[in-house]
Amino acid sequence: MDRTVSPLTKWLIVTIAAIGFAFDVYELLVFPPIARPALAELLGVNPDTDSGFKAILQWQAYILYASAICGGVFGLLGGYLTDRLGRRRVLTWSILLYAFSALAAGFATSPIQLLVFRCTTFIGVCVEFVAAVAWLSELFQDPRQRERVLGYTQAFSSIGGLLVTLVFQFVNYYRDSFPPIFGEHAAWRYTLISGVIPALPLIIIRPFLPESPVWREKKAAGTLRRPSFAELFRPQYLRTTIVTTLLFACAYGAAFGALQLAPQMVPGLDPELPKLTKLRANYEQALEDKADSAAAMKKQIGELQSKQNILVGDVQLWQELGGLAGRFALAYLALRIVSRRGLLRVFQLPGLLIVPVVFAFPAAGRLPADNLFWLKVGIFAAGFCTVAQFSFWGNYLPRVYPVHLRGTGEGFAANVGGRMFGTFFNPLTTALAPVILTRFDGTPRTTALAWAASGVALLVFSLGSVLTFFLPEPGESTAE
Repeated sequence: MDRTVSPLTKWLIVTIAAIGFAFDVYELLVFPPIARPALAELLGVNPDTDSGFKAILQWQAYILYASAICGGVFGLLGGYLTDRLGRRRVLTWSILLYAFSALAAGFATSPIQLLVFRCTTFIGVCVEFVAAVAWLSELFQDPRQRERVLGYTQAFSSIGGLLVTLVFQFVNYYRDSFPPIFGEHAAWRYTLISGVIPALPLIIIRPFLPESPVWREKKAAGTLRRPSFAELFRPQYLRTTIVTTLLFACAYGAAFGALQLAPQMVPGLDPELPKLTKLRANYEQALEDKADSAAAMKKQIGELQSKQNILVGDVQLWQELGGLAGRFALAYLALRIVSRRGLLRVFQLPGLLIVPVVFAFPAAGRLPADNLFWLKVGIFAAGFCTVAQFSFWGNYLPRVYPVHLRGTGEGFAANVGGRMFGTFFNPLTTALAPVILTRFDGTPRTTALAWAASGVALLVFSLGSVLTFFLPEPGESTAE
């Protein structure tokens, strides 16, 4: 690292980077647990009916895929701007964008507004991630120190996922204590708005941290080459670009096509939750009849809805604990396994066996008993195998692209592969679920969704396991 940077500044950089990665994932993962209640309210539908269930799934797919596409397009541009304008400047503006978007999303009054603000949130997050990885990889020049810094700061990404779960459960317990928004105490609104809180220290401190010394020196000397997307496809980088883009797509495919849909399966796994359907129907009838029982029914619906949200949070918590364990495992193993292919297979091959089984059986409610318990155990393992792969790329990509292409190369793999192609597996899963419902008459809606997720997980982990054989080792290209 630049010798002019003091040890205190080094620790501050690492701390702020860890908070930044945690906040990135907080914003990416805040939507799945709140999607069902938020879209039910904004669409005005009953989520426990076939039509309401399909409408929510459809809009959830719209929002997840559209926001990921927007994040991918602008993240790709952000990678280019990171190489042109500097790492620190792009980081600062990206944080401001997604902090504003997180606040605005909590006040959405229509699904379109929620979609727009989720898109701008993704844009900020996707740009921030690429700039932050390039920034850290160049601030810490010693290879082993760089591996540790990138590995462990990215491991804090899963802290963001844990915080989403804890905040969602907290606001469900204490939502009536918060100021009403539009006359209601909607837990999903408070959860979205909470994303502003961790952004505050980033907005205040990050503009004063040093620029990448490598980028700054090359820029000052006039030797910094202009980045080019076309250069990514020159012979020395072609295999790296194609294989990393496809592997990124597989990792995002597993996350968006399976793991992030797990909260939608929870309502089918608790015997009390199906009562919501009948209660809502009775409540609507009681309102029409102006019956005195309407108030009591509304209270009971609220209690069951809170229970459902808390169970969803429990499953999400186990998934994030698994992801956190996976990220720390990767950070530890990255210093001990020389082969990058071998390191990635540590997570790909077990995932090929575990993730499809988790969604085919406990998530689908197809075990004889204790499906919810085994889903928590299984989702921990699924999170371990899937989420660790996102930390892998932060360690790998800076080693295979030169300084002037570092942000551009990372941006292409993460945004074209991950956000544009990988997130397509979410609408694929939600499109397969109604087909399964039609094909297997009488199958519960949540079971059909789980089986669709199982098939998608099997597909992406199979493809990813094959692609690891073609992944170039650092040093096999001229980037080093």
